[in-house]
Amino acid sequence: MTRAMGAAMRRIHVGNALSAFGLGFTVPYLYVYVAQVRGLGAMTAGSVLAVFAVAALIVLPFAGRAIVRRGPLPVLLAALVLAALGALSLGLAGGAATVLLSAAALGAGQAVMQPALATMIVDCSDTETRSRAFAMQFFLQNLGLGVGGLIGGHLVDTSRVSSFTLLFAIEAAVFVLLAGVMATVRMPRAPRVEGAPAGSSGRDGRRQLLGNRAMVQLCVLGFVLFFACYGQFESGLSAYGVEAAGISTSTLGTALAANTLMIVVAQFAVLKFVERRRRSRVIAAVGVIWAVAWAAAAYAGLGHGSHAMATAAFVSTYALFGLGEAMLSPTLAPLVADLAPAGLAGQYNSAFALVKQLALAVGPAVGGPLAASLPGPYVVAFLLFALGVTVLALRLGRVLTMAQDHPWAARSRVVARGGAAAEPVAAEA
Repeated sequence: MTRAMGAAMRRIHVGNALSAFGLGFTVPYLYVYVAQVRGLGAMTAGSVLAVFAVAALIVLPFAGRAIVRRGPLPVLLAALVLAALGALSLGLAGGAATVLLSAAALGAGQAVMQPALATMIVDCSDTETRSRAFAMQFFLQNLGLGVGGLIGGHLVDTSRVSSFTLLFAIEAAVFVLLAGVMATVRMPRAPRVEGAPAGSSGRDGRRQLLGNRAMVQLCVLGFVLFFACYGQFESGLSAYGVEAAGISTSTLGTALAANTLMIVVAQFAVLKFVERRRRSRVIAAVGVIWAVAWAAAAYAGLGHGSHAMATAAFVSTYALFGLGEAMLSPTLAPLVADLAPAGLAGQYNSAFALVKQLALAVGPAVGGPLAASLPGPYVVAFLLFALGVTVLALRLGRVLTMAQDHPWAARSRVVARGGAAAEPVAAEA
Protein backbone atom coordinates (compact mmCIF):
# COMPACT_ATOMS: atom_id res chain seq x y z
CA MET A 1 0.00 0.00 0.00
CA THR A 2 1.38 3.42 -1.00
CA ARG A 3 1.40 6.47 1.28
CA ALA A 4 -1.41 8.02 -0.76
CA MET A 5 -3.52 4.87 -0.38
CA GLY A 6 -2.80 4.78 3.36
CA ALA A 7 -3.81 8.42 3.84
CA ALA A 8 -7.02 7.88 1.88
CA MET A 9 -7.79 4.71 3.86
CA ARG A 10 -7.52 6.55 7.19
CA ARG A 11 -10.11 9.08 6.07
CA ILE A 12 -12.34 6.30 4.75
CA HIS A 13 -12.25 4.61 8.15
CA VAL A 14 -13.23 7.91 9.78
CA GLY A 15 -16.09 8.02 7.29
CA ASN A 16 -17.23 4.52 8.25
CA ALA A 17 -17.22 5.38 11.95
CA LEU A 18 -19.12 8.66 11.45
CA SER A 19 -21.74 7.14 9.12
CA ALA A 20 -22.40 4.34 11.63
CA PHE A 21 -22.56 6.88 14.45
CA GLY A 22 -25.21 8.83 12.56
CA LEU A 23 -27.23 5.65 11.98
CA GLY A 24 -27.05 4.53 15.61
CA PHE A 25 -27.78 8.05 16.81
CA THR A 26 -31.38 8.20 15.60
CA VAL A 27 -32.69 4.96 14.07
CA PRO A 28 -33.35 3.19 17.42
CA TYR A 29 -35.64 6.07 18.42
CA LEU A 30 -37.54 6.57 15.16
CA TYR A 31 -40.55 4.51 16.19
CA VAL A 32 -40.98 6.34 19.50
CA TYR A 33 -40.44 9.71 17.82
CA VAL A 34 -43.05 9.20 15.10
CA ALA A 35 -45.66 7.24 17.09
CA GLN A 36 -45.52 9.01 20.45
CA VAL A 37 -43.63 12.28 20.29
CA ARG A 38 -45.22 13.46 17.04
CA GLY A 39 -48.44 11.61 17.87
CA LEU A 40 -48.79 10.07 14.40
CA GLY A 41 -49.60 6.57 15.64
CA ALA A 42 -48.14 3.11 15.33
CA MET A 43 -49.24 2.68 11.70
CA THR A 44 -47.27 5.71 10.50
CA ALA A 45 -44.28 4.73 12.64
CA GLY A 46 -44.27 1.26 11.09
CA SER A 47 -44.55 2.81 7.64
CA VAL A 48 -41.48 4.94 8.35
CA LEU A 49 -39.41 1.84 9.12
CA ALA A 50 -40.74 0.20 5.95
CA VAL A 51 -39.88 3.31 3.91
CA PHE A 52 -36.26 2.99 5.03
CA ALA A 53 -36.08 -0.49 3.51
CA VAL A 54 -38.02 0.39 0.36
CA ALA A 55 -35.90 3.50 -0.31
CA ALA A 56 -32.75 1.40 -0.06
CA LEU A 57 -34.12 -1.21 -2.46
CA ILE A 58 -34.99 1.49 -4.99
CA VAL A 59 -31.71 3.43 -4.98
CA LEU A 60 -29.12 0.65 -4.68
CA PRO A 61 -29.36 -0.61 -8.30
CA PHE A 62 -28.83 2.97 -9.54
CA ALA A 63 -26.04 3.53 -7.01
CA GLY A 64 -23.98 0.70 -8.46
CA ARG A 65 -24.19 2.15 -11.97
CA ALA A 66 -23.36 5.66 -10.69
CA ILE A 67 -20.30 4.40 -8.79
CA VAL A 68 -19.02 2.68 -11.94
CA ARG A 69 -19.57 5.77 -14.10
CA ARG A 70 -18.68 8.60 -11.72
CA GLY A 71 -16.52 6.94 -9.08
CA PRO A 72 -17.38 6.20 -5.44
CA LEU A 73 -16.40 9.58 -3.96
CA PRO A 74 -18.90 11.82 -5.84
CA VAL A 75 -21.66 9.27 -5.17
CA LEU A 76 -20.78 9.22 -1.47
CA LEU A 77 -20.84 13.01 -1.22
CA ALA A 78 -24.26 13.15 -2.91
CA ALA A 79 -25.55 10.46 -0.53
CA LEU A 80 -24.28 12.42 2.49
CA VAL A 81 -26.01 15.60 1.36
CA LEU A 82 -29.26 13.68 0.80
CA ALA A 83 -29.01 11.99 4.22
CA ALA A 84 -28.28 15.31 5.94
CA LEU A 85 -31.34 16.94 4.35
CA GLY A 86 -33.48 13.92 5.28
CA ALA A 87 -32.30 13.96 8.91
CA LEU A 88 -32.83 17.71 9.32
CA SER A 89 -36.31 17.66 7.76
CA LEU A 90 -37.27 14.60 9.82
CA GLY A 91 -36.51 16.50 13.02
CA LEU A 92 -38.77 19.37 11.89
CA ALA A 93 -41.55 17.31 10.27
CA GLY A 94 -44.95 17.39 11.93
CA GLY A 95 -47.22 15.61 9.42
CA ALA A 96 -47.26 12.03 8.18
CA ALA A 97 -46.44 12.90 4.55
CA THR A 98 -43.43 15.04 5.52
CA VAL A 99 -42.17 12.39 7.91
CA LEU A 100 -42.38 9.68 5.26
CA LEU A 101 -40.62 11.79 2.60
CA SER A 102 -37.89 12.75 5.06
CA ALA A 103 -37.40 9.12 6.09
CA ALA A 104 -37.15 8.11 2.42
CA ALA A 105 -34.38 10.69 1.85
CA LEU A 106 -32.50 9.62 4.98
CA GLY A 107 -32.88 5.90 4.20
CA ALA A 108 -31.77 6.32 0.57
CA GLY A 109 -28.72 8.36 1.56
CA GLN A 110 -27.63 5.91 4.23
CA ALA A 111 -28.14 2.93 1.91
CA VAL A 112 -25.83 4.37 -0.75
CA MET A 113 -23.08 5.23 1.73
CA GLN A 114 -22.10 1.61 2.37
CA PRO A 115 -21.35 0.38 -1.19
CA ALA A 116 -19.62 3.71 -1.93
CA LEU A 117 -17.37 3.39 1.13
CA ALA A 118 -16.76 -0.31 0.39
CA THR A 119 -15.68 0.53 -3.17
CA MET A 120 -13.32 3.21 -1.84
CA ILE A 121 -11.76 0.58 0.42
CA VAL A 122 -11.29 -1.70 -2.60
CA ASP A 123 -9.65 1.10 -4.58
CA CYS A 124 -7.31 1.98 -1.69
CA SER A 125 -6.21 -1.56 -0.81
CA ASP A 126 -4.63 -4.63 -2.36
CA THR A 127 -4.98 -8.34 -1.70
CA GLU A 128 -2.52 -8.16 1.20
CA THR A 129 -4.32 -5.37 3.08
CA ARG A 130 -7.97 -5.78 2.03
CA SER A 131 -9.11 -8.28 4.67
CA ARG A 132 -7.64 -6.16 7.46
CA ALA A 133 -9.21 -3.03 5.97
CA PHE A 134 -12.68 -4.56 5.92
CA ALA A 135 -12.21 -5.96 9.43
CA MET A 136 -11.40 -2.43 10.60
CA GLN A 137 -14.48 -1.14 8.76
CA PHE A 138 -16.73 -3.62 10.57
CA PHE A 139 -15.12 -2.85 13.93
CA LEU A 140 -15.60 0.91 13.48
CA GLN A 141 -19.18 0.45 12.27
CA ASN A 142 -20.11 -1.47 15.42
CA LEU A 143 -18.26 1.03 17.59
CA GLY A 144 -20.03 3.93 15.86
CA LEU A 145 -23.45 2.29 16.19
CA GLY A 146 -22.91 1.57 19.88
CA VAL A 147 -21.58 5.02 20.77
CA GLY A 148 -24.25 6.74 18.67
CA GLY A 149 -27.06 4.77 20.30
CA LEU A 150 -25.66 5.41 23.79
CA ILE A 151 -25.33 9.18 23.32
CA GLY A 152 -28.65 9.47 21.49
CA GLY A 153 -30.45 7.63 24.27
CA HIS A 154 -29.21 10.17 26.83
CA LEU A 155 -30.31 13.14 24.73
CA VAL A 156 -33.88 12.19 23.97
CA ASP A 157 -36.85 12.99 26.19
CA THR A 158 -40.26 11.79 25.00
CA SER A 159 -41.92 14.72 26.78
CA ARG A 160 -39.98 17.28 24.70
CA VAL A 161 -40.17 17.44 20.90
CA SER A 162 -37.18 19.79 20.95
CA SER A 163 -34.91 17.01 22.24
CA PHE A 164 -35.63 14.96 19.11
CA THR A 165 -35.25 18.02 16.88
CA LEU A 166 -31.80 18.48 18.42
CA LEU A 167 -31.04 14.79 17.89
CA PHE A 168 -31.80 14.90 14.16
CA ALA A 169 -30.02 18.24 13.77
CA ILE A 170 -26.87 16.72 15.28
CA GLU A 171 -27.19 13.75 12.93
CA ALA A 172 -27.44 16.12 9.95
CA ALA A 173 -24.37 17.99 11.20
CA VAL A 174 -22.46 14.69 11.45
CA PHE A 175 -23.24 13.92 7.80
CA VAL A 176 -22.15 17.42 6.75
CA LEU A 177 -18.93 17.00 8.73
CA LEU A 178 -18.37 13.63 7.10
CA ALA A 179 -18.90 15.17 3.66
CA GLY A 180 -16.21 17.73 4.49
CA VAL A 181 -13.79 15.03 5.64
CA MET A 182 -14.41 12.81 2.60
CA ALA A 183 -14.06 15.76 0.19
CA THR A 184 -10.39 15.90 1.23
CA VAL A 185 -9.76 12.28 0.19
CA ARG A 186 -7.47 11.96 -2.81
CA MET A 187 -8.39 8.64 -4.33
CA PRO A 188 -5.50 6.77 -5.97
CA ARG A 189 -6.05 5.17 -9.33
CA ALA A 190 -7.85 1.88 -8.81
CA PRO A 191 -5.49 -1.10 -9.28
CA ARG A 192 -5.82 -2.80 -12.66
CA VAL A 193 -4.70 -6.13 -13.98
CA GLU A 194 -3.31 -6.25 -17.46
CA GLY A 195 -5.69 -8.15 -19.69
CA ALA A 196 -8.63 -7.88 -17.29
CA PRO A 197 -12.02 -7.23 -18.84
CA ALA A 198 -12.81 -3.55 -18.96
CA GLY A 199 -15.54 -2.39 -16.62
CA SER A 200 -18.82 -1.63 -18.22
CA SER A 201 -21.99 -0.09 -16.95
CA GLY A 202 -25.75 -0.39 -17.31
CA ARG A 203 -27.13 -3.55 -18.88
CA ASP A 204 -23.70 -4.88 -19.87
CA GLY A 205 -22.53 -4.64 -16.27
CA ARG A 206 -25.64 -6.38 -14.93
CA ARG A 207 -25.40 -9.07 -17.60
CA GLN A 208 -21.75 -9.64 -16.72
CA LEU A 209 -22.64 -9.88 -13.02
CA LEU A 210 -25.47 -12.35 -13.60
CA GLY A 211 -23.18 -14.40 -15.85
CA ASN A 212 -20.64 -14.72 -13.06
CA ARG A 213 -21.65 -18.03 -11.51
CA ALA A 214 -19.54 -17.51 -8.40
CA MET A 215 -21.06 -14.09 -7.72
CA VAL A 216 -24.61 -15.40 -8.16
CA GLN A 217 -23.88 -18.22 -5.70
CA LEU A 218 -22.34 -15.72 -3.28
CA CYS A 219 -25.48 -13.56 -3.48
CA VAL A 220 -27.68 -16.57 -2.66
CA LEU A 221 -25.38 -17.44 0.23
CA GLY A 222 -25.40 -13.81 1.38
CA PHE A 223 -29.20 -13.70 1.41
CA VAL A 224 -29.37 -16.79 3.64
CA LEU A 225 -26.64 -15.38 5.91
CA PHE A 226 -28.36 -12.06 6.47
CA PHE A 227 -31.84 -13.57 6.64
CA ALA A 228 -30.87 -16.17 9.24
CA CYS A 229 -28.79 -13.88 11.47
CA TYR A 230 -29.00 -10.11 11.07
CA GLY A 231 -32.63 -10.25 10.01
CA GLN A 232 -33.56 -11.95 13.32
CA PHE A 233 -31.69 -9.84 15.87
CA GLU A 234 -34.31 -7.21 16.59
CA SER A 235 -37.40 -9.16 15.56
CA GLY A 236 -37.64 -12.94 15.55
CA LEU A 237 -34.92 -13.78 18.05
CA SER A 238 -35.95 -11.08 20.51
CA ALA A 239 -39.63 -12.14 20.21
CA TYR A 240 -38.59 -15.76 20.74
CA GLY A 241 -36.56 -14.82 23.81
CA VAL A 242 -39.41 -12.90 25.41
CA GLU A 243 -42.23 -15.30 24.50
CA ALA A 244 -40.58 -18.73 24.70
CA ALA A 245 -37.60 -18.23 27.02
CA GLY A 246 -39.19 -15.68 29.37
CA ILE A 247 -36.30 -13.27 28.87
CA SER A 248 -36.74 -9.78 30.31
CA THR A 249 -36.05 -6.65 28.27
CA SER A 250 -33.01 -5.91 30.43
CA THR A 251 -31.61 -9.38 29.65
CA LEU A 252 -32.26 -8.73 25.97
CA GLY A 253 -30.15 -5.58 26.29
CA THR A 254 -27.42 -7.65 27.96
CA ALA A 255 -27.53 -10.14 25.08
CA LEU A 256 -27.12 -7.34 22.51
CA ALA A 257 -24.20 -5.97 24.55
CA ALA A 258 -22.63 -9.45 24.58
CA ASN A 259 -22.89 -9.53 20.78
CA THR A 260 -21.11 -6.18 20.45
CA LEU A 261 -18.49 -7.10 23.05
CA MET A 262 -17.70 -10.36 21.27
CA ILE A 263 -17.20 -8.48 17.99
CA VAL A 264 -14.90 -5.92 19.63
CA VAL A 265 -12.84 -8.56 21.43
CA ALA A 266 -12.70 -11.18 18.68
CA GLN A 267 -12.44 -9.05 15.54
CA PHE A 268 -8.67 -8.77 15.29
CA ALA A 269 -7.99 -11.93 17.28
CA VAL A 270 -9.56 -14.06 14.54
CA LEU A 271 -8.17 -12.01 11.65
CA LYS A 272 -4.91 -13.92 11.18
CA PHE A 273 -6.75 -17.22 11.50
CA VAL A 274 -9.27 -16.16 8.85
CA GLU A 275 -6.71 -14.69 6.45
CA ARG A 276 -4.77 -17.95 6.18
CA ARG A 277 -7.72 -20.17 5.38
CA ARG A 278 -10.03 -20.67 2.44
CA ARG A 279 -12.78 -18.10 2.52
CA SER A 280 -15.45 -20.65 1.62
CA ARG A 281 -14.44 -22.83 4.57
CA VAL A 282 -14.43 -19.85 6.94
CA ILE A 283 -18.02 -19.08 5.90
CA ALA A 284 -18.89 -22.77 6.28
CA ALA A 285 -17.45 -22.68 9.81
CA VAL A 286 -19.62 -19.65 10.58
CA GLY A 287 -22.67 -21.70 9.60
CA VAL A 288 -21.68 -24.36 12.12
CA ILE A 289 -21.08 -21.75 14.85
CA TRP A 290 -24.48 -20.20 14.18
CA ALA A 291 -26.12 -23.63 14.27
CA VAL A 292 -24.67 -24.04 17.77
CA ALA A 293 -26.04 -20.57 18.60
CA TRP A 294 -29.54 -21.61 17.49
CA ALA A 295 -29.18 -24.83 19.51
CA ALA A 296 -28.39 -22.67 22.57
CA ALA A 297 -31.48 -20.59 21.81
CA ALA A 298 -33.53 -23.80 21.57
CA TYR A 299 -32.30 -24.84 25.01
CA ALA A 300 -33.15 -21.41 26.41
CA GLY A 301 -36.73 -21.51 25.19
CA LEU A 302 -37.59 -25.19 24.91
CA GLY A 303 -35.39 -26.83 27.53
CA HIS A 304 -36.36 -27.50 31.14
CA GLY A 305 -33.40 -25.94 32.90
CA SER A 306 -33.46 -23.14 35.45
CA HIS A 307 -34.18 -19.54 34.52
CA ALA A 308 -30.51 -18.71 35.10
CA MET A 309 -29.42 -21.42 32.66
CA ALA A 310 -31.94 -20.24 30.08
CA THR A 311 -30.67 -16.68 30.44
CA ALA A 312 -27.05 -17.79 30.06
CA ALA A 313 -27.93 -19.82 26.97
CA PHE A 314 -29.80 -16.92 25.39
CA VAL A 315 -26.94 -14.47 26.01
CA SER A 316 -24.54 -17.08 24.59
CA THR A 317 -26.64 -17.17 21.41
CA TYR A 318 -25.95 -13.51 20.75
CA ALA A 319 -22.27 -13.88 21.67
CA LEU A 320 -21.85 -16.77 19.21
CA PHE A 321 -23.52 -14.72 16.50
CA GLY A 322 -20.95 -12.01 17.23
CA LEU A 323 -18.09 -14.48 16.79
CA GLY A 324 -19.49 -15.48 13.40
CA GLU A 325 -19.86 -11.83 12.37
CA ALA A 326 -16.22 -11.16 13.31
CA MET A 327 -15.16 -14.03 11.03
CA LEU A 328 -17.34 -12.84 8.14
CA SER A 329 -16.25 -9.19 8.07
CA PRO A 330 -12.74 -9.86 6.65
CA THR A 331 -14.15 -12.58 4.37
CA LEU A 332 -17.34 -11.57 2.55
CA ALA A 333 -16.54 -8.04 1.41
CA PRO A 334 -13.02 -8.88 0.11
CA LEU A 335 -14.51 -11.86 -1.73
CA VAL A 336 -17.05 -9.62 -3.46
CA ALA A 337 -14.20 -7.30 -4.45
CA ASP A 338 -12.08 -10.15 -5.81
CA LEU A 339 -14.98 -11.51 -7.85
CA ALA A 340 -15.57 -8.12 -9.51
CA PRO A 341 -13.84 -7.50 -12.86
CA ALA A 342 -11.71 -4.35 -13.02
CA GLY A 343 -13.93 -1.28 -12.95
CA LEU A 344 -17.07 -3.05 -11.69
CA ALA A 345 -16.37 -3.15 -7.95
CA GLY A 346 -19.04 -0.49 -7.33
CA GLN A 347 -21.71 -2.45 -9.17
CA TYR A 348 -20.82 -5.69 -7.40
CA ASN A 349 -20.77 -3.99 -3.98
CA SER A 350 -24.16 -2.40 -4.67
CA ALA A 351 -25.62 -5.72 -5.84
CA PHE A 352 -24.46 -7.45 -2.68
CA ALA A 353 -25.80 -4.55 -0.57
CA LEU A 354 -29.14 -4.97 -2.35
CA VAL A 355 -29.20 -8.68 -1.47
CA LYS A 356 -28.43 -7.78 2.15
CA GLN A 357 -31.21 -5.20 2.23
CA LEU A 358 -33.71 -7.69 0.81
CA ALA A 359 -32.78 -10.22 3.49
CA LEU A 360 -33.07 -7.59 6.22
CA ALA A 361 -36.52 -6.64 4.91
CA VAL A 362 -37.82 -10.22 4.62
CA GLY A 363 -36.16 -11.57 7.78
CA PRO A 364 -38.14 -9.61 10.39
CA ALA A 365 -41.39 -9.99 8.44
CA VAL A 366 -41.03 -13.80 8.53
CA GLY A 367 -39.18 -14.32 11.79
CA GLY A 368 -41.16 -12.05 14.11
CA PRO A 369 -44.64 -13.59 13.65
CA LEU A 370 -43.25 -17.15 13.44
CA ALA A 371 -41.25 -16.79 16.66
CA ALA A 372 -44.19 -15.33 18.54
CA SER A 373 -46.71 -17.98 17.44
CA LEU A 374 -44.61 -21.11 16.82
CA PRO A 375 -41.36 -20.83 18.82
CA GLY A 376 -40.40 -24.49 18.40
CA PRO A 377 -40.63 -24.63 14.60
CA TYR A 378 -39.03 -21.17 14.44
CA VAL A 379 -35.82 -22.11 16.23
CA VAL A 380 -35.54 -25.47 14.41
CA ALA A 381 -36.06 -23.81 11.02
CA PHE A 382 -33.32 -21.27 11.62
CA LEU A 383 -30.95 -23.90 12.93
CA LEU A 384 -31.43 -25.62 9.55
CA PHE A 385 -30.85 -22.30 7.78
CA ALA A 386 -27.51 -22.01 9.60
CA LEU A 387 -26.51 -25.49 8.45
CA GLY A 388 -27.64 -24.45 4.97
CA VAL A 389 -25.04 -21.68 5.12
CA THR A 390 -22.36 -24.35 5.57
CA VAL A 391 -23.62 -26.35 2.59
CA LEU A 392 -23.87 -23.28 0.33
CA ALA A 393 -20.40 -22.10 1.35
CA LEU A 394 -18.79 -25.44 0.51
CA ARG A 395 -20.56 -25.44 -2.88
CA LEU A 396 -19.32 -21.91 -3.53
CA GLY A 397 -15.75 -23.03 -2.83
CA ARG A 398 -15.92 -25.41 -5.80
CA VAL A 399 -16.38 -22.57 -8.32
CA LEU A 400 -13.84 -20.13 -6.85
CA THR A 401 -10.29 -19.86 -8.13
CA MET A 402 -7.42 -20.26 -5.70
CA ALA A 403 -6.78 -16.50 -5.80
CA GLN A 404 -10.41 -15.80 -4.89
CA ASP A 405 -10.87 -18.47 -2.23
CA HIS A 406 -7.42 -18.53 -0.65
CA PRO A 407 -5.48 -15.40 -1.69
CA TRP A 408 -2.88 -15.84 1.06
CA ALA A 409 -1.85 -19.26 -0.30
CA ALA A 410 -1.95 -18.04 -3.90
CA ARG A 411 0.24 -15.08 -2.99
CA SER A 412 2.68 -17.33 -1.12
CA ARG A 413 3.06 -19.56 -4.20
CA VAL A 414 3.82 -16.59 -6.43
CA VAL A 415 6.39 -15.23 -3.98
CA ALA A 416 7.99 -18.66 -3.66
CA ARG A 417 8.42 -18.72 -7.45
CA GLY A 418 10.07 -15.33 -7.39
CA GLY A 419 7.11 -13.40 -8.87
CA ALA A 420 4.91 -10.62 -7.59
CA ALA A 421 1.38 -11.28 -6.51
CA ALA A 422 -1.15 -9.61 -8.74
CA GLU A 423 -4.66 -8.52 -8.02
CA PRO A 424 -6.90 -11.56 -8.64
CA VAL A 425 -9.35 -11.36 -11.49
CA ALA A 426 -12.75 -12.96 -11.31
CA ALA A 427 -13.21 -15.98 -13.52
CA GLU A 428 -16.47 -15.94 -15.41
CA ALA A 429 -17.95 -19.37 -14.97
